[in-house]
Amino acid sequence: MKNKEITKLTNDELASSLNKIKKDLFNMRFKRTNGPIEDTSKFSALRKDVAKILTKLNKKKKKWAKDN
Repeated sequence: MKNKEITKLTNDELASSLNKIKKDLFNMRFKRTNGPIEDTSKFSALRKDVAKILTKLNKKKKKWAKDN
């Protein structure tokens, strides 16, 4: 997920995409314990997406707290 896509999303959309990505990451960890995974680069990409979304959510929270 690119930063441009993340900035266009609302807080609810960010939270739902965060939950979806975390579920995907969880499922990939289970698949890894059962056998080899074809594309291991997805782990790092998903973790980076989680970090990007959490960063954006925290920035929005700080901005909202600062404005009020």
